[in-house]
Amino acid sequence: MIEKRQFYIGGRWVEPLGPDQMDVVNPANEEAVGIISMGTAADVDKAVSAAKDAFPGWAETSIDERAALIERIIEVYKRRTPEMDAAIRLEMGAPQTFAREQQTPAGIGHLMATLEALKSHRFERSSPRGGSLIVHEPVGVCGLITPWNWPINQIAAKVAPALAAGCTMVLKPSEIAPLSALLFAEMLDEAGCPAGVFNLINGDGPTVGAAMSAHPDIDMMSFTGSTRAGVSVAQNAAPTVKRVALELGGKSANLLFADADLESAIRYSLESCFLNSGQSCDAPTRLLVEAKVYDLAVDLAAKFAGQTRVGDPAREGAHIGPVISGLQYEKIQGHIERAIADGARLVAGGPGKPDGFDRGFFVKPTVFADVTNLMAIARTEVFGPVLVMIPFQTEEEGIAMANDTPYGLAAYLQTGDQERANRVARKLRAGSVYINGGSPDWDVPFGGYKQSGNGREYGEFGLEDFLEVKAITTA
Repeated sequence: MIEKRQFYIGGRWVEPLGPDQMDVVNPANEEAVGIISMGTAADVDKAVSAAKDAFPGWAETSIDERAALIERIIEVYKRRTPEMDAAIRLEMGAPQTFAREQQTPAGIGHLMATLEALKSHRFERSSPRGGSLIVHEPVGVCGLITPWNWPINQIAAKVAPALAAGCTMVLKPSEIAPLSALLFAEMLDEAGCPAGVFNLINGDGPTVGAAMSAHPDIDMMSFTGSTRAGVSVAQNAAPTVKRVALELGGKSANLLFADADLESAIRYSLESCFLNSGQSCDAPTRLLVEAKVYDLAVDLAAKFAGQTRVGDPAREGAHIGPVISGLQYEKIQGHIERAIADGARLVAGGPGKPDGFDRGFFVKPTVFADVTNLMAIARTEVFGPVLVMIPFQTEEEGIAMANDTPYGLAAYLQTGDQERANRVARKLRAGSVYINGGSPDWDVPFGGYKQSGNGREYGEFGLEDFLEVKAITTA
């Protein structure tokens, strides 16, 4: 049993102020693998006070000093990557190979992209007409709330630019996947992060998250999670008029035209949807297929879904693992059952666990055909390995259907016509558009339109999120 009962506040591991504790459960076998303390509003006050006290000194550090700290963090992180692999596997069920090749490297990716952005950013420049100085300064004390699905990815995407900007911070990671965050705190401590610059407390959203969002001494909230929770953060933050950056949910469309390489496109579509057991906010979960190849596309999707392996995260291999929790498993089952009741045609997977899995929160890779864009399964973020397929007749109809969603985090586009690709991409209302299997890099902006949030993360765009702009004008 991993015991992590302390919080990291003011450069030290300290005891929590409340008595509540929570088990960390391995979703692959439903057994507790760790225990953490749950914070209170008083713990938030203590952490914010430490960050507030540290802010003046850290805000005045040079670019070279901040860069040196990030470089030291990178060195420690690289040395301790096997520990990060293990933490992510235990806390959220990421298979060993996937954790090692994609989840853990995300932390390094963000640290290095932020380091490059810090070294190239112009923190001071003259105004276009001269006579004034435009200065970028740190926002102040930042509250960071991160999710469980890509735990270290989202932690590094917030902590690294906050450090680079000269901000101090309080991090609340997901309480159901906290092990990677606690390990990251150890890394920052080992790298010599000044006391109070980075602070970590565990806890739930209604208690710790709400206290952070409403805290008068927190100048900015950066939140990644569900749209429902993001709305709560914004509402709690409103009375103090603090900056709020939100990266929220998605129901990303994947437009597949008849002139694409159909077999490759379908295989890519399923792999991308089922990646991380479907627990990615930008997963291409709505596959919109040009009608003339729709029936063949459905057959291929059923075939490839049947070939998708589900397996124990402790084993190497290209299989998917469980979903995060019993609660999430039940939610996904409810979505699947409602889709069947609504008349969607089940062509792969379905309710229940895969054969051979009596324990653990494993979900069958599932594909629905003959879905309409008005069905709940096409409009609701399932956050599991569930794909819906919808036919469209014309390019215009496909674009309209793709945009007919309250979300706008990502969109995908597959076609053999480059002119069409460029044309359609510009008409899709989403923060990211991926053409023919293109994948993002760590320095490309990430964020969404509409109810998928506001602000942009990664690289220079993430750095700018944590900066204020000041004009200094002299007579």
